[in-house]
Amino acid sequence: MLNWISYSSLVPPNMFILLAMIGVLCAWWWRRAGLILATAAMACLYIASMPLASFWLVDAAERLADAMPRLPASAPPGAIIVLAAEFRASNVPGGKDLPGPLTLERLAEAAREQRRTGLPILTSGGWLPYSNDSLAGTMARSLEDDFRVPIKWREERSRTTYENAVFTAKLLKADNVTTIVLVTQAWHMRRALWSFERAGLHAIPYPAPLTYDETGRIDDYLPSISALEQSYRALHEAIGLAYYRLRY
Repeated sequence: MLNWISYSSLVPPNMFILLAMIGVLCAWWWRRAGLILATAAMACLYIASMPLASFWLVDAAERLADAMPRLPASAPPGAIIVLAAEFRASNVPGGKDLPGPLTLERLAEAAREQRRTGLPILTSGGWLPYSNDSLAGTMARSLEDDFRVPIKWREERSRTTYENAVFTAKLLKADNVTTIVLVTQAWHMRRALWSFERAGLHAIPYPAPLTYDETGRIDDYLPSISALEQSYRALHEAIGLAYYRLRY
C-alpha cells in the first residue's frame, strides 16, 4: 500500500484533511454520519493549526529525548553525525542540489561543534527521487564549500532514520568509533537516539535550536500554516517512534 501512498499522507494533520473530505462526500448519502466525520476532522485540523497546540506537541516531542534512559559512554566521542532532512533540487539539468532549511540548521550546528571539538564529521542520507546527488553528498559539499569544514565519511544508502543508524554504525565501527555526537532537530532526537542505540552506537545529543515559541497573544489560538507544519513534525515523530518500536 505504501508503494503508492506516501507515509506522510497518512500522518495527522494531513489525515484530518482527507477524513474531512471523506465526510463531505459521505454526507451526500449518509448526511448525519458524514457531517459528524467532517466536523470532527475539521476540529482536529483547527486544533493542530493553533500555535498553542503546536508548541505543546513540539515541546512534548523534545521532552521524549530528555526522558530517554541513557547509559554512560564507554569511550569519548569519535565523530559528529549529522542527519539529512530535505533538499532543494537544482533548476538546472545536472546542477547541484542544495540543502533545505532544516538540513541547513543541522549543518550549522555540526560545523559549530566541529570547530569546538575538532571531531571528524559523517554526513548521513541516501538518494531521493529527482535528486542529482545523495543527501549525504549534498550536505558534505555544503559543509566543505559554505562552512569550510572537512568531511571524513559519507553514508549514502539510508532512506530512514533507522537506516541512518545501521549504515553509519557499519562505517564507524570499522574505524573503532563507538561513541558519537548526534546532530538533528530537537523534536527528531528521540527517534534518532533510539535508532543509534539499537545500532550499537552511544549517541550524545546535539540538537539544532527550536524555531518556534509561545507568544502569549490571542494569535496562539488562531490557525497558522507554520503551526500546522510544526504539529505535523511532532505527530510524525510520535507515530514514527511507535512504529519503530513495533517494527525493529
